[in-house]
Amino acid sequence: MAEGRSQSRKLAPYLEALENHRPKRGRKRTAESIDRRLEVIEQELSGANPIKRVNLLQEHLDLTRERDQLGAEVDLSVHEEAFVANAKSYGERKGISYEAWRQLGVPAEVLKRAGITKSEG
Repeated sequence: MAEGRSQSRKLAPYLEALENHRPKRGRKRTAESIDRRLEVIEQELSGANPIKRVNLLQEHLDLTRERDQLGAEVDLSVHEEAFVANAKSYGERKGISYEAWRQLGVPAEVLKRAGITKSEG
């Protein structure tokens, strides 16, 4: 049981980084489109009731954070080696298939390095 917890702690940072930086569906936002929306939010804030205001403030925070992260490169290699070293035995023990890893967004090349093949699972 301790081995499983240890492995999951080593897998989680890589999987979370994949999840957090997965391309979003739909039209990509640009800094310009974000700035336009931020301007609209600022105009709407003055006449908004408290519930609408808190929602607008949160959207403003989210958009500001998104704009700051536009174009930022994510270095998955920081966590990738720990994933590669632990994914196969964790997956075998938990019955996680190649396809499940792929659907989660793990690249085929990373699974290959981990020793996880399409025929497993």
